[in-house]
Amino acid sequence: MTTRILPAVGDADAARSVTTLLSQLPDAEPAAPVGDSTQLIDTLARLAGESLDELPEVVLVHERIGPVPALELIREVSLRFPAVGVVLITADASASLFSAAMDSGARGLATLPLGYEELANRVQSAAQWSVGVRRHLGVGGDVFTGPGGTVVTVSGAKGGVGTTVAAVQLALAAQASGRTVALVDMDLQSGDIASYLDVQFRRSIVDLAAISDISPRVLADALFSHSTGVALLLAPGEGERGEEVSDRAARQIVTALRSRYETVVIDCGSQMSSANAAAIEMADTALLVTTPDVVAVRGAKRIVRMWDRLQIRKAEETTTVVNRFNRNTEIQPQLIRKITGTRMAGTAIPANFKELQSAVDAGRMHELDQKSVVKQALWALAGELGLVKLPAAPAGKEKYRADRGSVGRPRRRGDLAGRGRTD
Repeated sequence: MTTRILPAVGDADAARSVTTLLSQLPDAEPAAPVGDSTQLIDTLARLAGESLDELPEVVLVHERIGPVPALELIREVSLRFPAVGVVLITADASASLFSAAMDSGARGLATLPLGYEELANRVQSAAQWSVGVRRHLGVGGDVFTGPGGTVVTVSGAKGGVGTTVAAVQLALAAQASGRTVALVDMDLQSGDIASYLDVQFRRSIVDLAAISDISPRVLADALFSHSTGVALLLAPGEGERGEEVSDRAARQIVTALRSRYETVVIDCGSQMSSANAAAIEMADTALLVTTPDVVAVRGAKRIVRMWDRLQIRKAEETTTVVNRFNRNTEIQPQLIRKITGTRMAGTAIPANFKELQSAVDAGRMHELDQKSVVKQALWALAGELGLVKLPAAPAGKEKYRADRGSVGRPRRRGDLAGRGRTD
């Protein structure tokens, strides 16, 4: 049997050494090394999206891989791709590291400098384990094996630009189209999703922060099942407790949610923390909400530059949406794209706060009128981002009919021009 091996090694010299040794292993089919954690996850997700059989049997993770630390990367790979055997390559052969690696999901540990015999044994052991898991899954094992659901983060250029309204409506649109959806409030100090959806719930994201292995039951206990069908993971009622959610905890939480829901929408607010920075880094789509005014656009530019400096997200990998859009304003989407260097969403959200006010004040954002132009625009944005299931249109029918027609083709930007303001 041929063993497919994918090395994840950031150091060029180490990559050459690993590749040379792998080429000498019998029945081995080593792939070209990937240079960082993001590339590894993207590669595995692409292969898993094609077929489980396309995944390599063994992944080698070098201790100096980045930007995600090696043990956290192993944990994410093990959770998202449980049919892949992971081997850690490290110079530290201590019992404590071995135990930590096993706890993270590694199937073996190879010490540096690498030797042929040791590497061959570790690869063979991990490959045999992988084949056994796949054989089990092939007869109907109820284990998540795909690349995971879609994660979308929604961040604000500054406070008050409509981030939470956008996150809530994107989640509702995805749910209405038939997807399983989790909505996470990661605006840890001042999150308001509970207020917008009229929810009182004693558990929050903090309850998951100290748990090293988030099981389905533990996750379910922390989630609130809303009447709309959306699962809510809320921010803590005491803002100071938000500091308990570390970047590592955020990665584990997002990974657990991704493995159990088709769509995960995360409200990151406008304040950056290590937790929501980790979520933005992991997201398939990072949405940045701004309004067409100088202060907000400057804030958007500042955030994009900060993400780039901290290696969280590149500008070209960020999608900016304009809220409270008015075709008569001096700052148009094309100018915002030039200033921020980001992609611009084709859908702009019209300015019309009057139609939102009663729903916001009552905490019933999920009952917003179907005729609301703001809701229609946000649901069209959900379609643009790929968050809704679009059924094949019958011959001669162009519009998507779901939830009384609220999800449809994006309107022309002129049709969405302002009629007031929106939050």
